[in-house]
Amino acid sequence: MSSFEEADTEETVTCLQITAFYSGPLQSGPFQSIKLGMREKLPSSEVVKFGRNSNICHYTFQDKQVSRVQFSLQLFKMFNSSVLSFEIKNMSKKTSLIVGNKELGYLNKTDLPARCMVRFGDYQLLMEKEDGESLEWFETQFILSPRSLVQENNWPPQRPIPESGHYLPYSTQNMSPTEIDENESWIEG
Repeated sequence: MSSFEEADTEETVTCLQITAFYSGPLQSGPFQSIKLGMREKLPSSEVVKFGRNSNICHYTFQDKQVSRVQFSLQLFKMFNSSVLSFEIKNMSKKTSLIVGNKELGYLNKTDLPARCMVRFGDYQLLMEKEDGESLEWFETQFILSPRSLVQENNWPPQRPIPESGHYLPYSTQNMSPTEIDENESWIEG
């Protein structure tokens, strides 16, 4: 028997590719602590936290507008399924997390679709899951986008304001001019 026949077949690993865009000023770069472009292998039992606090979070955003722990991802396997899924949970008390078209308040969680836009503050994260066979491990890969992911992928043009969580139009540059009359109602011009 050859060594090729004796070798274990390597299982494929579920990978979550995160394409990130930041619309705020890039003074020092909020992603400088994240290994960009490289796949990182993590145990499937780990709850992966994203936020500002490097002592708690696996992925650190160097930005005072980001909460100490902004959100977390946890793997699970649906009943009668052989593939791993992700659950996303908002850990921020001050900022809503927009997952697809759902607004998650503090401690709200939802299943992450195979392809989904996640937004908070000035951040847009396009999360795309590539299924694998392994139940022990998963991988993440961060990629930076130079352009807005919302506009490029035709996602709903809304984003929350970090302090209040209320919606405003994503970009007023793409809208036709507007005027406000004496009654403070919007009139398209």
